[in-house]
Amino acid sequence: MGQTILERCEAKGLRMTGQRKVIAAVIEDSDDHPDVEELYTRASARDADISIATVYRTVKLFEEAGILDKLEFGDGRARYEDAERDHHDHLIDMHSGEVIEFVDPEIEALQEKIAEKLGYKLIGHRLELYGVPIRK
Repeated sequence: MGQTILERCEAKGLRMTGQRKVIAAVIEDSDDHPDVEELYTRASARDADISIATVYRTVKLFEEAGILDKLEFGDGRARYEDAERDHHDHLIDMHSGEVIEFVDPEIEALQEKIAEKLGYKLIGHRLELYGVPIRK
């Protein structure tokens, strides 16, 4: 990843207020997949004047600008991650809601092979697996 979220926002000509900078920093510091409520909690801990409406508007702006990817894992919560993170897939624990990131070279190769077999060159994909823990 080259540029920070703030740098990419500025490069796209987005007006970066102090509160937007705080929200960008919170997203940058996140190693999970926060929803707007969690982003608000983290941002308001840094700047008590940030409202949840500001977080909603900023997330929407960042998403429309291609800075953030919106993820929907079937639990009714839209979650977000940096659009320029290294490629990975997701396994969602249906009991806890935990989202586990993974990369598997065999899956990547198989997807390429399937696309080629169907007459396509794969330019991207998103894989989400849903499961429950195996109890032993």
